[in-house]
Amino acid sequence: MVQAGQGGVDSGFEPANFSSRQGRAPGRQRGRVMRRAETMVHQVLYRALVSTKWLAESVRAGKLGPGLRVLDASWYSPGTREARKEYLERHVPGASFFDIEECRNTELPYEMMLPSEAHFADYVGRLGISNQTHVVVYDGDNLGCFYAPRVWWMFRVFGHRTVSVLNGGFRNWLKEGLPVTSEPSRPEPAVFKATLDRSLLKTYEQVLENLESKRFQLVDSRSQGRYLGTEPEPDAVGLDPGHIRGSVNMPFMDFLTADGFEKTPEELRAMFEAKKVNLAQPLIATCRKGVTACHIALAAYLCGKPDVAVYDGSWSEWFRRAPPETRVSQWKREKA
Repeated sequence: MVQAGQGGVDSGFEPANFSSRQGRAPGRQRGRVMRRAETMVHQVLYRALVSTKWLAESVRAGKLGPGLRVLDASWYSPGTREARKEYLERHVPGASFFDIEECRNTELPYEMMLPSEAHFADYVGRLGISNQTHVVVYDGDNLGCFYAPRVWWMFRVFGHRTVSVLNGGFRNWLKEGLPVTSEPSRPEPAVFKATLDRSLLKTYEQVLENLESKRFQLVDSRSQGRYLGTEPEPDAVGLDPGHIRGSVNMPFMDFLTADGFEKTPEELRAMFEAKKVNLAQPLIATCRKGVTACHIALAAYLCGKPDVAVYDGSWSEWFRRAPPETRVSQWKREKA
């Protein structure tokens, strides 16, 4: 069964009804609700996390190839760290660099928008990934995980189920003294067919309509200050902080332990419950540019909910397009 902590996951597909809930006294209403929510998920879920131990053993056994590819999806704010340079200096042996700047829609004025099906298929195909490949994604952020869940979600939204995040990230790979290399990966190109799963993606129009219909819960993954509008959006020009009316705040950093691992499903469920987010009901994740929103999708997935949709344009688009009465912020009042 899926273990979200340091031990990671060994292999295989995982039933949505996680064993960590079994054996509990059935008297608790909360337990019954969660079990009912989990049994609603009839599909079998692929493991969302793999451990550093599992990946190290796969590297050591020479399993990397057409059936298993590893991607370094690091990205850092301009002027801080250089992701590609760091990849060229050291990375997991056999890993390729996934440049999210090259795999996005640059024609739209908003940040980090999804590329087209053809663009994504061509890009990952050149990284040696086919529809039969198990993809493991990591990044080098000091938190342990930042951009990797975005790439995990991108594969899923384009119809690829066999994708996992390295639990603990490159931070813990290095901490554990596991092997690194500076040798670039040169995988044999493969054919990837991308099919957009629109159920995992929400547009501006759909989120706007949801303000009236309230069919979906809306959760914002940014820090509390940016959500409330008391802190500026970092490295942003013409973008005030604030949030979409009716959204709930769950900062993505809270899903991670101090050591950079994903928290356990029990801890994650308690966090959703504390915010009165019902995992048995539809859910949209949002943030500034559709990146850390994917942490919400990953956390919910680990709780047995694989159908969280991400608002790709997020606050970057909402701030520029939505009616003023749908934008909530303390920014202008405090800064006036």
